[in-house]
This record gives sequence, C-alpha cells and structure tokens, in this order.
Amino acid sequence: MAMHTAALVLFSGGQDSTTCLAHALSRFERVETIGFDYGQRHHVEMQARLTVLQQLRDQFPAWSPRLGLDHVLDLAVLGQVSETSLTRDMAFRMEATGLPNTFVPGRNLLFLTLAAALAYRRDVQVIVTGVCETDFSGYPDCRDDTMKAMQLALSLGMDKRFLVDTPLMWIDKADTWRMAHDLGQRADPAGGGRRLVDLIIEHTHTCYAGDRSHRHAWGYGCGACPACELRQRGYGVFAGQVT
Repeated sequence: MAMHTAALVLFSGGQDSTTCLAHALSRFERVETIGFDYGQRHHVEMQARLTVLQQLRDQFPAWSPRLGLDHVLDLAVLGQVSETSLTRDMAFRMEATGLPNTFVPGRNLLFLTLAAALAYRRDVQVIVTGVCETDFSGYPDCRDDTMKAMQLALSLGMDKRFLVDTPLMWIDKADTWRMAHDLGQRADPAGGGRRLVDLIIEHTHTCYAGDRSHRHAWGYGCGACPACELRQRGYGVFAGQVT
C-alpha cells in the first residue's frame, strides 16, 4: 500500500470497524470515515460511532491529525426493501436458506458502491471494510470473492483504480481483539494496546438488539444475538491469552 496515501473506512462504530479504523490510521496519511443510517434496529450505533471517533482523537494524539472528515449517508430505502431482524422488530432465527434473518440483502454491496462514489469525489484510493469470512454468520456479501468482484466492478465502472482493503477477512474474533491491541501498542508503546481494547469494550456497539443496558467484560449488549455471541467468544479467547 506504499503508493496509497488516503483511505475511507466503512465505520459503523462497532468492534470490527473500529479495529479497521485503527488499521487505516496506522498506515495512511489521511483517513476519512463513512457511516450509513438505514433504519437499523440497533440505531444506537450511530451515536456510538461519534463517541468512538472522539475517543480515538483524545486517547491517541498521534492518530488525531490523520483522522479527517466523517460522512453519514441516509439509506432509509434499504430498510424499506428489507424484511430482516436488523430492520424489523422480530426474533433472530435461521432461515430456510441457511442464513440468519439478520442478513440484509445487498447491504454491503450498496455500502461499497456509495463509499466508492464518495471516495471518487474525495480523491481517496483505498476503501477499508471490516467484512470477514472466517468468524461470521455466513453472509455472502462478506466473502473474499464478493470483495474482489466489487473492487473490479467499482474500478471499471468509475475508471479509478480502487483498492478494497479487508484486514479482518482471514482472522477470527479473538484475532480481531489481538489486532486492536497490537495496533494500539504500536501507536503508543506506553499502554496503548490495553487502552484501545478498553476503548472498544466501553464505547463501541455491536449488539443487533441495540442493548446498551447490560455491561459485560467484553462490552455492552444483550449477550444472546449472533453479534454478541461472536464478540463474547472472541474476547474470552483473547483475554485468556493476554495479560
């Protein structure tokens, strides 16, 4: 990535996108963020992302000058065409397709397309997203093949050579916690690793139910939805390995 100087991070305010943002801040001279308001049930993430951005600026001064504009797009239409447990008040369950009903068809495809359009205008070469094919719920729009296809389509369709960077693609949630620790430590050897992990625990939001009333060792959430289960399990492995 030596030739690239700017990145746009798809930033929801959750654990994965915060780790991706730290990854980008450690590599690029200019980093901007983009969030999407699509009528998600866990709308509390829209406030969490602002808190995380401010905390990163306050707690990691070396990154602050690199952290540029934050953009939020209104994607209410996505909620209108989706009948999922992320956009409707319904129980989490598995569908006959083998996918959980948290899958929002086309979500990541639309996110990447709009992010690329913004990156085009902002003269940004790299689009960073926290999708993962290792420790995930089986979403087809999180797969490596999908990301490579989108990178090609966006580069051809906009006549601009985009790089879709997926730093979490081949690691599990325990490794994601570990990555955050390592990135924080490199940014500030005087305890930055633990400080970034604590920031993620306290301020990010992952829970699909939007629960901020229950505080666990790994952060806030209902503890029962698929996102909470993955985050909890990964933190348990990480915490057992890092003192």
